[in-house]
Formats: sequence, structure tokens, C-alpha cells
Amino acid sequence: MSQQPFLPYARQSIDDSDIAAVVEVLKTDWLTQGPKIPTFEKAVAARVGARHGVAVATGTAALHCACYAAGVGPGDEIITAPITFAASGNCALFLGADVKFADIRSDTYCMDPAKLEAAITPKTKAIIPVDFTGQPSDLDEIIAIARNHNLLVIEDAAHALGATYKNRKVGAIADMTIFSFHPVKHVAMGEGGMITTDSEKFDKALRLFRTHGITNADSDMQLLDQAADNEALPRDQHNAPTKAGWYYEMQALGYNYRITDMQCALGASQLTKLDQFLKRRQEIAKRYTEAFSASPLLITPHQENDRQSAWHLYMLRLRLDQMKKNRRQVFDALRARGIGVHVHYIPLHLLPYYRERFGYKRNDFPVAEAYYGSALTIPLFPSMQDKDVERVVEAVLEVVE
Repeated sequence: MSQQPFLPYARQSIDDSDIAAVVEVLKTDWLTQGPKIPTFEKAVAARVGARHGVAVATGTAALHCACYAAGVGPGDEIITAPITFAASGNCALFLGADVKFADIRSDTYCMDPAKLEAAITPKTKAIIPVDFTGQPSDLDEIIAIARNHNLLVIEDAAHALGATYKNRKVGAIADMTIFSFHPVKHVAMGEGGMITTDSEKFDKALRLFRTHGITNADSDMQLLDQAADNEALPRDQHNAPTKAGWYYEMQALGYNYRITDMQCALGASQLTKLDQFLKRRQEIAKRYTEAFSASPLLITPHQENDRQSAWHLYMLRLRLDQMKKNRRQVFDALRARGIGVHVHYIPLHLLPYYRERFGYKRNDFPVAEAYYGSALTIPLFPSMQDKDVERVVEAVLEVVE
């Protein structure tokens, strides 16, 4: 058993300036629903080149909000990739819709546009491509297919803050793009998510849904007499036809998906370091690729030349047909050495809930399953020191060879 400290596959990088930003908020009157939230929203939107950013409690909440704004509901279907976290499909189930899948490319592990057309039915409402590991999906091809069928594209970029696609920033390409601020992501806020969009309509719907379906905006009032407190008054005693100061309206069934000022203060501080986080991730990924490319037992990640990954995860694939060990033995041996390897992800269609509800089974999406059967996530996060990287390299090569 290794005596060295356990090295997780991912970890947040928090410094004194981040801590100070949170402490500053704790000394104010606003712990939530205060000024740090729109400040953070504007900063992220500006970073990705979108007109609007709506911050919510989690990345899952961001997906749920986006599906609501897209009008997803009972009788509809969404299409996503089978290699993703459960939230990419669950967000549609929350609204009574069904989930279908388009298999992945064998090299990028993102949704294969060539498989997408066959998955579309008259019930399809939206496509949710997943920028797996931080590399953008084939967005131009996917969006073109969506437009041909009058469908919306919600880009799941939970892994891809800071990524670029054909010299465009991820966050302003799809109809809506969602980001996650879980501690293992590029910007850590404990929990948190955001939807970016250029659409005024979607922005308004997202903000309504994250706050119980309630609004107090003067221009949005539907019951004008009630808003002015005039309903029970004789005509000659009516107040001015403006909303009373206390008045609000619940206009839809929403959720409490609000985020706090403390989280957004931390997020804004983290965002200022995003470039250095991305640079360090790229350096580590480059070193891994150099070290592992020479091994006949390993497959390193493929990167398309027209896009830049944000390198949320570094995925190795094991050439198990040439190895004496199976994936579980490699995994356990590395964990025993204190190397926090993981596997991302179990194909969504093979999880018990999806099997039981939709009848999915083995071999339904063979490329995704082949990927999953040989995948191994190795540690990658900005605060890794060079000695940590070399420790991972040495351990992986020794264990697999």
C-alpha cells in the first residue's frame, strides 16, 4: 500500500483571494439575492461572449432550467449522448419528457452527428450534446441538423468552460449553453451552475423558473388592477396604474434554484484565474500524452485541430486485448498506490432506471459501451505539481506494463 498522499482525479484550487472574497460578502447585508449574483452573471457572459448569463444552484439545475425554457414537456423527447453524467438526461425527465440517445464518436467520445439524424422523431424537442472531458462537440454539424428539424440545441458544457470551437468561445454558439461550478470543475463554487444565451426570451424564462415562477418586474405584470391594488376599490379611488411596492406574481410553476452571493463572490474570484487554470491543465495533458503515447497498451485522447479542449478530464483507454490484467485490476492497483483514478461515465442507458423505464440494454450503443469498457480517468487539476504528474505517469506505466 502506498504511503504517499492520495492524489484525487480532481480537486479545487482555492487561495487567499478566494477566501477574502467570500469573507467580504459575509460582512455585508446580502448573503443571497444581492449584488454579487448579477456581477458574476455578467462576468461569465462576457467571458464566453454571450448576451445573458443566469446563475443557478447547480449544473443540474442549469440543465433543468434550460429544458424548461426550451419548452420541453410531456410527450416530448430530447436526444443526448450516452457517455455523460445522469443529469444530461434527467433534466428532461424532470419535465415529463423522454430521453433518447445518439451514439458517440470513437475518437472524441462526443455525440456523433452521423448517428443523430436516425434518433430524431416527431416528438424530438431538443438536442443536448455533451462536451465530454472539455472538448467541444461537433457543434456546426449538430446545429445544422437541429435547424433542419426546427429543434433547439442545449450544449452541456459542464466540462468545457474556457474551451473554443473553430475560434469561437463555447457559451455563445448553441441556443443555450450550461456550465457547472462543482469543485472538480474549472471554476469552483462548492455547487453552482449557469446558463448562457443570446436570447431575451430564454433569459426571461430562465429567471422566472429559478425563482418559483415568481416575478416582481413592473413590465411583466399580468393582473394590472391587482398589481396596483385597485381590485377592491371604487373606480374613483383607484391608485396610480403602477405596481404596488410589495406586489409580485407567480406566473409559472418554478423551483427555488437561486444561488447565493457567497458562491458568486467565490466564482467571480475564481474566474479571474481561469486562464492560468486552463494553461496548467494543458501543460499536464501534454505531459501525459507525451508519456503515454509510446505505450502499445494505452490510447491517449484524440483532439480535433479546430477546437481547444478545456481539459476537465484526461481519459486513457486500455488496450485490454493486449494486456494480462483487466480494467478492474488496473484500477484497484492504481488506487492501492494512492492514485485516484476513476471512470467517467457508466453509459446512461445502462443505469438501472433507464433500463427499466425505457428498455435499453447492452449493445444498444456499441461505440459508447466499447469506450466505457476500456476507459480510465487519471488525475488532472491545476494545483498538481510536476512531481505529482510524474508520479501518475510512473504508476500507470508500471501497473499496465
